[in-house]
Amino acid sequence: MTTHLKLRIHVTEPWDFERITGVDELTGWTIDHASDGTDDNNQEWEVTLDEGFDYNGRRFARLLVSARYVGEHLERIFDAVVGFPVRIAHRSGDGGWHYAYAGMLSVRRDTEDKAKEETPS
Repeated sequence: MTTHLKLRIHVTEPWDFERITGVDELTGWTIDHASDGTDDNNQEWEVTLDEGFDYNGRRFARLLVSARYVGEHLERIFDAVVGFPVRIAHRSGDGGWHYAYAGMLSVRRDTEDKAKEETPS
C-alpha cells in the first residue's frame, strides 16, 4: 500500500486568497507522488485537503498541483528547502480542472503536525 505524502500549500496568487477564503494555509495529502514504474513523468498530483475552503460560492476539497515552470518536475519538492512553486487547479463545473491559483508546495513534517495538535486554541 502506498503511503500518503502529507503536503502544505501556500497560495500566493490571487494575492487576496486569505482575505476571500479566511484560510492562510492549506494542508492535505496525496498518493500521486508514488510511481509504479509505468509513469516516469508524473506531472500532476491530486491533493485531498484536510479541510476544504469556499471560493466564489463553491466548496473545494481537492486540488490539482503541477510544476509552475516549464521543465520542472514535482519530485523536486523533496529537494526544496522552503517550498516548490506550483500551479493550482480546482474542479470546474464540467468535471475538468481549471488552473486558477499559484503557490508554493512543501512536504509537511510529522513534527509540525504534533506541534499543531499541542498548541492550545
